[in-house]
Amino acid sequence: VQLVESGGGLVQPGGSLRLSCAASGFTFSTHSMTWGRQVPGKDIEWVATIDNTGRNKIYRDSVKGRFTVSRDNAKNTMYLELNSLKTEDTAMYYCQLSNNRGQGTQVTVSE
Repeated sequence: VQLVESGGGLVQPGGSLRLSCAASGFTFSTHSMTWGRQVPGKDIEWVATIDNTGRNKIYRDSVKGRFTVSRDNAKNTMYLELNSLKTEDTAMYYCQLSNNRGQGTQVTVSE
């Protein structure tokens, strides 16, 4: 399993980013996928999960209405669109499959 996140960066409050997760080494189209995030000194927290079809999605309450998870099974890629970003969204964002995760992509929300 290989998961490679990209798309993070520095953005002002209220801004937007689109994260990508390129997956390989397994049959992407048959697995639900998850986004998580972590700040230093804290455990990783669940953000969103999308089922293998892309039709069913669930989000943590604090990001509902602001974040959108999607996937393109033809490209073996999952996305997370982050809108109306808040300073508390600052974290390393990870793509996860069971106990596997990538190296992460840093999202920093600051003036």
